[in-house]
Amino acid sequence: MDRFDAMQAFARVVEAGSFTKAAETLRMSKTTVTQLVQQLEARLRVKLLNRTTRKVNVTADGAAYYERVLRMLADLDDAETSLSSASAAPRGRLRVDVPSPLARMILIPALPAFHAQYPDIQLDMGVSDRMVDIIGDNVDCVVRGGELTDQSLVARRVCDLQIRVYAAPSYLERAGTPLHPHELEGLHHRIVCFLWERAGKAFSHTMRYGHEAVKVQGRYVLAVDDGNAYLAAGLAGLGVLWLPDYMAKPHLARGELVPLFEGWRLDPMPLYVAFPPNRHVSAKLRVFIEWVAELMAQHAPISDRRDL
Repeated sequence: MDRFDAMQAFARVVEAGSFTKAAETLRMSKTTVTQLVQQLEARLRVKLLNRTTRKVNVTADGAAYYERVLRMLADLDDAETSLSSASAAPRGRLRVDVPSPLARMILIPALPAFHAQYPDIQLDMGVSDRMVDIIGDNVDCVVRGGELTDQSLVARRVCDLQIRVYAAPSYLERAGTPLHPHELEGLHHRIVCFLWERAGKAFSHTMRYGHEAVKVQGRYVLAVDDGNAYLAAGLAGLGVLWLPDYMAKPHLARGELVPLFEGWRLDPMPLYVAFPPNRHVSAKLRVFIEWVAELMAQHAPISDRRDL
């Protein structure tokens, strides 16, 4: 038995809650992972996991051992990265998940410079607007907009996305230009609805002008759960959009979108890089987080650093 492989397999089973998921993320067979954990238990003469047909739960002894295993694996990674060559050139596979518009418009176009600086980092980038099970899916970090609902995650706020309201000229020609946000609740106007998976329903927007505050839900003919599809629907004239500046800017320049409700404001949307509290911040993860923070500071700097 390779004790390192066995400890790594055990840790992944605990984090994933499943031998099958652990095997997938480790790129091993389920049989191999099962055998490694069984051999580890036999060597320690302690039951680490309770197995049922539906789930795997860690025992009290297993939980205590898991905490020590995490420290040992982290120390091993530190030992490797502390070498001068490793510190100067972070390397290895990094699994991240990012929103689809952010990937398409900002992150991926900037990746050549990142890889020129860190050629030995291999990025596995999930591109979606779905909520990711960071631990279960064995993701090193996620980039997400909005306030984080999972308070167990460690998060770094990297920017504030300024949100404004837009519509395509074709929509305004057909429906007319609304002058007050309340008009979007009427029969003549439609929005493009974005479905937030975390809430399981359509998202409403609170808009402010001076001391007046208006909460807008709106009617829609199309609801989507992907940012790129949301933008495409608005450009096609299917309804009014709420967009971060970075998404709207190129289309404003080409006259494909028109800003609405000048003077009204929405609270900025914070953007975070988040990772599990038990995930060791390796050199490759650290430089990726710094790169995202520096990149987003160019597009949407944090509006008020005093509340960090």
